Amino acid sequence: MDDSQPDSQTPASDPSSWVDGHGDALFRYALLRVRSTELAEELVQEALVAALAARHQFEGRSSERTWLVGILRNKIVDHVRRTAREQPADQDGATESAVADFFDKTGHWKSRPTKWPGDPSRVAEDQDFWRVFDECMGKLPGTLAHAFTLRELEELATERICQVLSITPSNLWARLHRARMLLRRCLELNWFAPET
Repeated sequence: MDDSQPDSQTPASDPSSWVDGHGDALFRYALLRVRSTELAEELVQEALVAALAARHQFEGRSSERTWLVGILRNKIVDHVRRTAREQPADQDGATESAVADFFDKTGHWKSRPTKWPGDPSRVAEDQDFWRVFDECMGKLPGTLAHAFTLRELEELATERICQVLSITPSNLWARLHRARMLLRRCLELNWFAPET
């Protein structure tokens, strides 16, 4: 047999090496999306078990880590789908008044958003910024956090997000608008606020 010929199917590495080789990256990926250490650990475990069961399907068209992240991503979307069904129906209404605080009766800003100082690429590299961002994400109601996570972090298409959350496109856009407004306000107060 000629070993120089590429295999038509590249097997996944030994599953016993997955935790050491990819565990930290998978955990960080999950934690950024679900904001709970315990839940992130649980989802990573579910993804690794699913990968173990499907390891014979790994075709080597991507890196092993990319394949594992893809499985984890599906587990996260499944989690969001489950929890979205369990959310109280009136939870979006609770954020309506919080967002309304930004505007007057005519729909104009009560107080314009502040211009964020600094270079955005430098802010994006700052670990303290991401800690504050994570805290702000944690303050969002679940319905808004799910929509924002699926759109901005998972980069799912509108149709797929609506399918996962069982909502209409207009409801999705309203949720995204509210999430962005609340995140902006939280970041203005906790990150970009001038020091006194």
